[in-house]
Order: sequence, then structure tokens, then C-alpha cells
Amino acid sequence: MLKPRVFPDDEAASRYAADWLMARIRRQPSTLLCLAAGSTPMRTYALLAEQGAIQPQLFARVRLLKLDEWGGLAMNDPATCEQHLRAALVDPLRLADRYAAFESQPQEPVAECARIATWLDENGPIDTCVLGLGVNGHLGFNEPAKYLQPHAHVAVLSTESLAHGSLEGAKKRPAFGLTLGMADILQSRHILLLVTGPEKRAPLERLLSGRITTDFPASLLQLHGDVTLLCDSKAHPAAPR
Repeated sequence: MLKPRVFPDDEAASRYAADWLMARIRRQPSTLLCLAAGSTPMRTYALLAEQGAIQPQLFARVRLLKLDEWGGLAMNDPATCEQHLRAALVDPLRLADRYAAFESQPQEPVAECARIATWLDENGPIDTCVLGLGVNGHLGFNEPAKYLQPHAHVAVLSTESLAHGSLEGAKKRPAFGLTLGMADILQSRHILLLVTGPEKRAPLERLLSGRITTDFPASLLQLHGDVTLLCDSKAHPAAPR
């Protein structure tokens, strides 16, 4: 059963997460980090970038992999995961030559997923996967469904995903998602799940129920042996409403 570590606010959770990641990097300098975008982990990434400015040698061998992307948006669209991750970590830490990412406008989306799957086969497994919790339980763009895909694939986006706040500044509506699959995530050596904000209270409560179903993909994290779950008091089901 997953047990969260609860912090008073997002800032405290983000600082703990950044310290946790720094400790992993110190132990394994060539670590492969798989990174979700979205608002939840961005403060954690900013704190990592601050540490990188002070101790750049710690990131000299770190490798990054983008978890997912909005398909159909231009790579320079401000709503893309690409722009969020580049601004937060890739560019400040000068990791572009050690960063693998889905193209957001591939000519052949299926071939693009095959390219990322091949890259991960050759460079993986993921050492630490940093995840957020979707309001419908999605991880990346592994959306609720009768069946889930194991590896990188083109995803049909749910209504909940298309309502994500990060798309408010998008220049067009995404046509599909590009994402790693559930097997890729579950084969990560370590998983760091960050859950903050009152809108995540209901999905976190469902996750903590322990019931496993493909209708709530995050529930499959119950099958992983090394998940660190951090949440703030606003997201914790036991917190006052």
C-alpha cells in the first residue's frame, strides 16, 4: 500500500523532492531521469536548476528523458512539455546533448514512438521517474481504458487531459498524445510521485484506496516496489476541507 509523506505546502514538498533527487544524483552521477511536465513538479525542477548553478559538476553526466508530449503542437508552442522542461532544466543545466524527447509534430507519430522506444531500450531502464497524478488517474498520457499500452505510443487524449491548465496558452488544440507506456514507467528503478493542490485530493484518495484498475492507471503504481509519494496538506484526503 502506498503511503504519502505529507508536507504543509507545495514549497515544502518541492524542496524535499529536490533534495531527494539530488541525493540520487550524487549516488549515481549518470542517472537517467524521466520527467513529467505540468505545474506540479516545476518548483522542484527550479530548485534543481538552482543547485546546478552552484554545483554544475553534479549534473555533468545526468541524462534526461521526457515522459510525454502534446501531439500536434509546434515544438516552440509555449504549452508544450518541451518548452516547460527546456526552460526549467534542460537549458539552465546545459543538458541538451543528454536529453531525449518526443517531437511534438512528427510526420509519423507511430514511428516517433518507435524511435523513443528504441532509445530507451538502448539507454534504459529509467533510474528515477518523476510523475504527477492526473485528475482521472492518468500517468503521462496513459489514460483510463480497458487496456493499457506497455511502451511508447500514440494516445487518445481524455476530456480531462484536454482541460489541463497548461493548454490555456496553446496556439492550437492538441490532436493526440505521445507518451511512454505503463511498462516503461513500472520498470523504472525508483518512482517519485508528486501530488499537490486541492484539485488532487479526490484522485489521491482513490489512489490510496489500494484498488488496482486500468480505469485509474496510477493505481498500477501499487505494483511497484519503490515509490516515494509526496503530497501537500491541500491534496491529502485527511486534511480539513
